[in-house]
Amino acid sequence: MGKNKLTRFRENEKFPHVIQPEYEALLNDQVDVKGNWQKFFGNNHPIILELGCGKGEYTVGLAKRYPQSNYIGIDIKGARIWRGAKTSNDTGMKNVAFLRIRIDFIHHCFDKNEVDEIWCTFSDPHREKRKGINKRLTSPKFLNRYQKILKDNGIVHLKTDDPILYAYTLDVIEKNDLPLIHDIPNIYDGNHSDVVPPIKTHYEKKWLEEDRIIRYISFRLPSNLPLKAPAVNEKREGFIK
Repeated sequence: MGKNKLTRFRENEKFPHVIQPEYEALLNDQVDVKGNWQKFFGNNHPIILELGCGKGEYTVGLAKRYPQSNYIGIDIKGARIWRGAKTSNDTGMKNVAFLRIRIDFIHHCFDKNEVDEIWCTFSDPHREKRKGINKRLTSPKFLNRYQKILKDNGIVHLKTDDPILYAYTLDVIEKNDLPLIHDIPNIYDGNHSDVVPPIKTHYEKKWLEEDRIIRYISFRLPSNLPLKAPAVNEKREGFIK
């Protein structure tokens, strides 16, 4: 492990807005912040999550743009989280936090109705094999977890450069008759800044230079709706073997 990573891990431990629950606490539902996020932030503003936040660029960008909401970036990579944690700490931001966990454990860190919205920004499309579909952050498996923490009809956002993940998410929405809010096949084809915040991460800038299309979907997730998986479109998926 590089010296730089160890330094970042140690610094993360000193940041008051970086939460790193122990594995046993997660399994036993003993994470201190669960049900106490408003107390943590010191206000009752909406709580919005970014899943797989990486370096936290989008989390910090949203928090700067919308100071009347609280933003929590979630990722398992501590060395990546460090960047967003340091930026928000050094600039004195009070509406940002970072949570170092696997997304699988998200429902152990938030109480029912504690979260208002969820962002999935450029998440892994898991296209390598059929069983990877359940690892997608917009799959019914993960939506079931979100139902346990989102307010009824809370909003889920997807921003992606992957056409297959985009199409799959629309299939999930259609299969479960979820209320679709926005479907934008190309956020840079016209002016959509009133819908999609004009925040570009390092990788989004790189992908735009490669002429990749950036897509966006938002939909509401009813809390008590049983969710079903759509049929797998083998031709479209083109699984990598």
